[in-house]
Amino acid sequence: MSATVLPHPEFAAMMLADGRLPVGAHTQSAGLEPALLGGLDPADVPDLVATRLATVVAVEAGTAVVARHHVLAGLPMAAVEEAWAARTPSEVTRDASRAVGRGQRRLCRRLWPGSAACAALAPLAQPSRPVAVGAMAAAGGLDGARTARLVAYDDVQSLCSAALKLCPLDPAETTEWLLAAGPAVEALVAEVAHLTEPAGIPAGSAPLLESWQHRHGSAPRRLFRA
Repeated sequence: MSATVLPHPEFAAMMLADGRLPVGAHTQSAGLEPALLGGLDPADVPDLVATRLATVVAVEAGTAVVARHHVLAGLPMAAVEEAWAARTPSEVTRDASRAVGRGQRRLCRRLWPGSAACAALAPLAQPSRPVAVGAMAAAGGLDGARTARLVAYDDVQSLCSAALKLCPLDPAETTEWLLAAGPAVEALVAEVAHLTEPAGIPAGSAPLLESWQHRHGSAPRRLFRA
């Protein structure tokens, strides 16, 4: 695809939110499998969605929005990556994110060769998922609100999709969870869409989620990496 030919930003956002995108996201359950192995009752999955939106997803959405701004402003991405890492203390979580981030950078090179987004990601040894998403959002013409919404939607949808593989659920129920998360997603969008500086990225923590993630790595039977 020529870097000068861009689809409508809404179309680009839908593409980037598609779970079939070839970046390895199918290996992620948005923390659901670790939570279930840690003892979470499937009936409490909507609470997990809400907790992630207030903590982990706020960090990632804010990171993506700031990364997008840095690409457009021609600023280096190292400070954004460092800010994300400082707010993601679990090395297990960081490694899982960077595994997908590498796939996203590869896709960015294929879809937008020679773009500012590719140039911004190139110096990073292992870009995190939100930094790579923010770069591709810049390449695709997404604004800050669309970028934040993309990250939040992707997390909730990943969790809901994983639930169908991990729990005996009616698919309509997980769709209801996704729709019910809409107001919280929009509240998060309003919180982070304007961000431009790494220091402004939210820094909410979720120690229990991180603990579950660490134990997940040694689980004998897993469907997902994270």
